[in-house]
Amino acid sequence: MEKNRLEAFSDGVLAIIITIMVLELKVPHSAELAALAPLWPTVASYVLSFIYVGIYWNNHHHMFQASRSVDASVLWSNLHLLFWLSLLPFATGWMGENHFARWPTVCYGVDLFACASAYHILQTRLVRHHGAESRLAQVIGRDMKGKASVVLYAFGIALAAADFPRVGALLYVAVALMWFIPDRRMERAIRARES
Repeated sequence: MEKNRLEAFSDGVLAIIITIMVLELKVPHSAELAALAPLWPTVASYVLSFIYVGIYWNNHHHMFQASRSVDASVLWSNLHLLFWLSLLPFATGWMGENHFARWPTVCYGVDLFACASAYHILQTRLVRHHGAESRLAQVIGRDMKGKASVVLYAFGIALAAADFPRVGALLYVAVALMWFIPDRRMERAIRARES
């Protein structure tokens, strides 16, 4: 099957997710600069989630540029990923509104863990569809960053649940920083395919 519709649908869903998140930012009723101070947790959680959605969009885009086609299992795996990403506005809002409190931060981490797991499943389905000897499989390799992300999310969730939510949130930030720069192997594979 062609992959174009999957990519267009995913792009649309991710754009809606970002729109929903920004609509959750409430404008202060005062014109004083001090009125922004109470909003810092909401804005911080929004910025973190915006970065995460951007990371997923970027890596999703690169992965599908390196893919030739999709099958039904890839379509369902992609929907699975989009489901967990669509919960990000809820988790973001709850964590921000409650100033990175224990259970909202746990919930946010669980959603990030589920997103990472769903992305891994999607990646695995794409590799299986293209074959273990495909260029995509070679580029993805052992996916150490992906595996490290899941482990760090688990530690972040555990720390937040143990009543250290800000330390857990710092681990979520660390994972985002780790993924901020896209994997150059994927870009090289795309260029090689195009030439």
